[in-house]
Amino acid sequence: MDYIQLAAIDKKVSRIGLGTWVMGGWMWGGADEQEAIETIVKAVEWGINIIDTAPIYGFGKAEEIVGKSLKLLGKSHPFVIATKFGLEWNERGEIRRNSSPARIRQEIEASLSRLKLSTIDLYQVHWPDEKVPFEETAYTLLKLREEGKIRAIGVSNFSPKQMELFKRGAPLHTNQPPYNLFEREAEKDVLPYCREHGIATLCYGVLCRGLLTGKFNQNTTFPEGDLRRLDPKFQGANFSRYLEAVEKLKPIASHYGKSLAQFAAGWALGQPGVSIVLWGARHPNQIKEALGSTGWTISQEDLQQVELILTQTIPQPIGPEFMAPLKN
Repeated sequence: MDYIQLAAIDKKVSRIGLGTWVMGGWMWGGADEQEAIETIVKAVEWGINIIDTAPIYGFGKAEEIVGKSLKLLGKSHPFVIATKFGLEWNERGEIRRNSSPARIRQEIEASLSRLKLSTIDLYQVHWPDEKVPFEETAYTLLKLREEGKIRAIGVSNFSPKQMELFKRGAPLHTNQPPYNLFEREAEKDVLPYCREHGIATLCYGVLCRGLLTGKFNQNTTFPEGDLRRLDPKFQGANFSRYLEAVEKLKPIASHYGKSLAQFAAGWALGQPGVSIVLWGARHPNQIKEALGSTGWTISQEDLQQVELILTQTIPQPIGPEFMAPLKN
C-alpha cells in the first residue's frame, strides 16, 4: 500500500481509502451490518487506514457502523476518519443542503457521538450551500479546529471559485470530487486547481458505481431505491456504450495481471492532482481486491489506448450531476 501525508493530520494516509456509503444501505439496496464491520476491520488490518463516511449515508447508519468498528480495532491502529456535514433530511427522506453555523454545530456533536470519537481527523462540507457565505462556513470549521474537535478541513464537490471563497475563512486541506475513467470533469479545473494550491484530493466514485468492476451485463437490473436506477449511464443505449467500453478495457487490465476494478483505481491514482481514491465496499472480499491497485504503473502506450477506447465508444460522456441534492 502506498501512503501520503495529509496537511494537519499527523499520520500517514493510505492512497486507497474505504468509502462507506454502501454500508449505510440507503440507495444501494441495503447492507449487512456485521459484514460491513468486518470489512472496515479487515481494511484497516490490511493497511487501508482512511475511512470516509457521512451522516447522510443511511441517515446515521454508516457512521454508527464505523464507530462500532473503531471500538473493535482499538487505539493500536493508526486509522484516519473523514466524515462530512451540510446535508439535512426529514422523516420523508427529503434531503437539502444546509451549512449554516448552527447546523454545523449540531452535526459535529452527532457525528462525534456516532463515531465514538472526541476528534474527527478530516471534516468536510458535503455539498456547497450557496445560501450561506462559504467563508462563514469555513470560519465555523476553523473554530471547531481550535476547539480540538477536528484536525483538517475539507470540502466535497466544490469548484475552484467556491474553494477560493471558502479559503477566506479558513485554511483548506482537501477537496473530494467525483472522478473515474468515465467521469472526468474534474480534470478541467478542479484537479489542476488543487494541485496548484496544495490541496489534497480524495476522489470518490473510482469504480463509477460498479460499472468499472466489469461485473455487469446488458441484463443486469437493480432493485427499487438503488442509486443506479437514476444514473443515465445505466439506461438503454447509454448502458450498452459503457458496457462496450468496459469489455474493451478488460484486456488492457489483464495485461497487468489486474482486474478491471484494480486497473481503474490504478489509472486514477496515476493522474495529476489525485492524492487518494475512495473504494466503496460492504464485503471484506471487495476491499481486499483494492490492495492490488497501488505499487505499479500503466505504460504511456496503454494510457493512449485507453483514451482511444473511450473516445470511440463514449463520444458524449455522461457526468455524475444526477447525484446533486436539492439546494436549500
